[in-house]
This record gives sequence, structure tokens and C-alpha cells, in this order.
Amino acid sequence: MSKNEEINNLKDRLDPALLKALQSKKESLKQVEADKVEKIRKQQIAERKEREANKSFEELLGESDLNWKKFK
Repeated sequence: MSKNEEINNLKDRLDPALLKALQSKKESLKQVEADKVEKIRKQQIAERKEREANKSFEELLGESDLNWKKFK
């Protein structure tokens, strides 16, 4: 018996109400995970913006690509 046939047999043997409940739970878990990922992404963006806003002049000057000797 192949794996695909085994999955189909299990799906066919489950009570339709139980199958629907499991599928609903799967979708809700996917949504919770997506929300968690989005929250982490937004938090990282906020932290990055805060770090940029709190940089000292020395850090900003060090990151600059300009050749400051030209402006003397």
C-alpha cells in the first residue's frame, strides 16, 4: 500500500465532523503562526529604526561613504 493510498484511507475513515474540526484547527494554527511572524517582523523593524535614531555622530560619520578629506 503506497503512502498516498494510506492517507486517502485514513481520510475516508475519519468522521466528517472530526475531519472538518481538524481542518479548522489547522487553518487557525496557520493564522496564529502567520500573525506571530508578522509581529516579530514589525518588532525588528521598530528596533532597527530605534537603533538608527539613537546613533551617535561618530557612528554616523564612520558609516558614511563620503570621503570627508575632499571637503576640507
